[in-house]
Amino acid sequence: MKIQAIYISTGHDFVGRHGKGRLNHGIQKVDTVDCVAGSGLVGDRYFNHKEDYKGQITFFDWAVYLRIRKDFNCPELDPAWFRRNVLTSGVDLNTLIGKRFTLQGVEFEGSEECRPCYWMDEAVAPGVHEALKGFGGLRARIRTSGTLHCQQD
Repeated sequence: MKIQAIYISTGHDFVGRHGKGRLNHGIQKVDTVDCVAGSGLVGDRYFNHKEDYKGQITFFDWAVYLRIRKDFNCPELDPAWFRRNVLTSGVDLNTLIGKRFTLQGVEFEGSEECRPCYWMDEAVAPGVHEALKGFGGLRARIRTSGTLHCQQD
């Protein structure tokens, strides 16, 4: 598995915003991120969110990002718009649900699909919510601490 991009955000744009419109905390692209076992990503909105939280880190498939960009004719689509932490290539993320896996020396446990929400139609393009069902990414728990690095080609 290769890391294509890493993102963190200090605040929630969509959580608890039904009928209120999104917030705009922004999302920051970083070259590295510190993973803390049982807590999350340093600097991210879900750091120390809840004990044993199933979404301490989220992964998203780079190939899905490219497909959405092509299928919805969005050549300017920024992968940050999906608001997932780590964009990866080289593995079907759904196969990691319920399994432990290691990436760059850090151990994770896949907990569930990071189900897309209706906000994707606003954040990306109308119809993206439906197109992402089954491909929304992976929520995971961080089992060992360490640092992830974006891998440049």
